[in-house]
Formats: sequence, C-alpha cells, structure tokens
Amino acid sequence: MIIDAKNLIVGRLATVAAKKALLGETVDVVNCEECFISGNKYSVIDEYKVKRNRGSIRRGPFFPRNPDRIVKRIIRGMLPRQTQRGRDALARVKCYLGVPEQFVEKKFETITEAHIDKLPNLRYVKLKEVSKQLGGRV
Repeated sequence: MIIDAKNLIVGRLATVAAKKALLGETVDVVNCEECFISGNKYSVIDEYKVKRNRGSIRRGPFFPRNPDRIVKRIIRGMLPRQTQRGRDALARVKCYLGVPEQFVEKKFETITEAHIDKLPNLRYVKLKEVSKQLGGRV
C-alpha cells in the first residue's frame, strides 16, 4: 500500500498506516513533508521544540528533525513495539520525502477521512514548517 500524505492530517494518517502494518501489509508513505498537524501553529512548534530539546546528547531520547522521520516516529507511537508483532509491523513501514523513483509509475492511495478539509477549524500547520523550525533539511 502506497499512501500519498499530501493534504492529510498526520495523526489520522498514522492510525491507518499502523493498522495496515499490523495486519501484515507493507506501507509506504510518500510526500511526508506535505502533511499537516492540527492545532495552533505556535503551540505546535513549541511542543515539538520541547520534545527535541528533552534529554541529553548522549542518552536521549532522540527526537527527529526531518519530516519523514517525524511521521515514522508518530506511526511508531501507535504500534506495540515491545512485542515482536509490533517490531515486525514497524519494519514494514517506510516514509519518504517527495516521491522516490521506484513509485513514480505506481498508483497512490489517499485516506478521505484524514483529509485536511474534514478539520472543523482552520488551526493547522504544515509538517515542513515544523521541521524547518527544528533545523531539519527540507
């Protein structure tokens, strides 16, 4: 299953991707920098800066800066990774910036219930902007 993350809410996208991975499907998420996080822009960015600065350089926790790794981290949080089943499911999930060459000719799926138009308010921020504030390479 190849999911196009353009104009999708990242949390709702992650729940679908986690469920499909637990069922044994290989999940590839493309255009990770184009998805949205719901909430007030400044409070979302502040929350992610706090997560990024938590811990120490040597011992962690290590929070990613790039959008593809942030999406994978969100999906990881929805999987039971202490069990073998959860670790196997996480290995079946791949996230990409843009569209890689191997997926150019393939058909992408989108999740209608995760589209940004379903959000009742206009408070959201693009993951690309959050990543730039964290110092990511986008």
